[in-house]
Amino acid sequence: MKVEQIYTNCLAEAAYFIESKGEVAIIDPLRETEPYLEMAAKHNATITYVFETHFHADFVSGHIDLAKKSGADIVFGPNASPNFDALIAVDNQEFRVGDVTIIALHTPGHTMESTTYLLRDESGKDYAIFTGDTLFIGDVGRPDLAVKSDLTQADLAGHLFDSLHTKIMPLADDVIVYPAHGAGSACGKNMSKETFATLGHQKEYNYALKINDKEQFIKEVTHGLVAPPQYFPKNVMMNKNGYDSIDSVVERGIQKLTPDEFEKAAEHALILDVRHQKDFIESHIPQSMFIGLDGQFAVWVGTLIEDIQQPIILVAPEGREREAVVRLARVGYDNVQGYLDGGLMAWKQAGKSTDMLESISAQEFGNRLNNDTIFTVDVRKQSEYMSEHVIDVQNSPLDFINKEFIDIPENQPAYIHCAGGYRSVIAASILKRKGIHNLIDVAGGYAAIKASGSVNVTEYVCPTTML
Repeated sequence: MKVEQIYTNCLAEAAYFIESKGEVAIIDPLRETEPYLEMAAKHNATITYVFETHFHADFVSGHIDLAKKSGADIVFGPNASPNFDALIAVDNQEFRVGDVTIIALHTPGHTMESTTYLLRDESGKDYAIFTGDTLFIGDVGRPDLAVKSDLTQADLAGHLFDSLHTKIMPLADDVIVYPAHGAGSACGKNMSKETFATLGHQKEYNYALKINDKEQFIKEVTHGLVAPPQYFPKNVMMNKNGYDSIDSVVERGIQKLTPDEFEKAAEHALILDVRHQKDFIESHIPQSMFIGLDGQFAVWVGTLIEDIQQPIILVAPEGREREAVVRLARVGYDNVQGYLDGGLMAWKQAGKSTDMLESISAQEFGNRLNNDTIFTVDVRKQSEYMSEHVIDVQNSPLDFINKEFIDIPENQPAYIHCAGGYRSVIAASILKRKGIHNLIDVAGGYAAIKASGSVNVTEYVCPTTML
């Protein structure tokens, strides 16, 4: 038996490859199918099942394409009703993969179709559970994504409590927990950076598993939830209803466009610049939006580009055009119509206009802040800002820039920073598209500002309880 976790950092997502006696099961695959097909070929094995733990919200799964290419059956748990051929397992149904057994344990709570898959090895011993978004390392799945008119988040949290206490916690402590996500995913609020652990470890350290009172559990897991990214329900519908083949999406997206063709396409398409933020700062096409590949690219695309059908044309680092198209497709943005052939150099050589973003060092920012009253926006999340921030600087998280962002004054420079210099450039590019051009980026963000020692910062101190 071979079990391999395939972890994708930018989505904080884990898929799984299980092989025994020439048969393979894949659990929660990403949109692109090549990695799984290549792994199966390497082991001279055949993919027989593609198991889905639930209808994912934060990415488009590769279950449909992978099943078509491999001949495998797609398996969902009870209550799932996909609009394509799939096996809908009953609770405790067993599936043989070579000499091992995979058992579907219905664990509703995160969603009502959520299912954990228990792997028993060749000897019949419980070896691992693939928990999807039911149980994470350090956390449990949020119970607010499948709310309906007759089902509240408290109802879902109650189902989750029952699932954990009747299906998962009775298992042996040495069973390995393999979740669908790790730290950085919006599917939980307290996930560990570790991507697997034993169940015994989680019984000891996971706050949610240590709560034995159902009402207290409901209160804890529903507390402090922030609104999920706007693309979540759209991805759910794609995973449930089907989608275009990844091959056709990529073929369409990697079309080369000359500068003239690119300029013409920009009349109806969004220019998405996915280069490094330093390159965007130095020079970019007017009205382009920056979201760099070398960050949490897919998550920010899904959060900030509200129309999932939006036509997109790319300015990408040379050789990374296909990567950009694939990573957009992972979160359902399938309407990429090509990329600028030759990049910004070709654009300039064609005599096309460019723009830039003013950027200063953290030291210079400190000098200006100490010598004058300047307008500054911190675009980090509220939790980051509350932890520590520059004194007298306003917080307006990037997540809400399209709806609730602070008004930028027109008669003075507006300084903008995040944690390390990535999100602030995203924010600046969006504001520039809205006609706001008096922006100055602080290079290196809060980390550089604090390290410079040039400004006063405030750190949150937990209040002391008076006895």
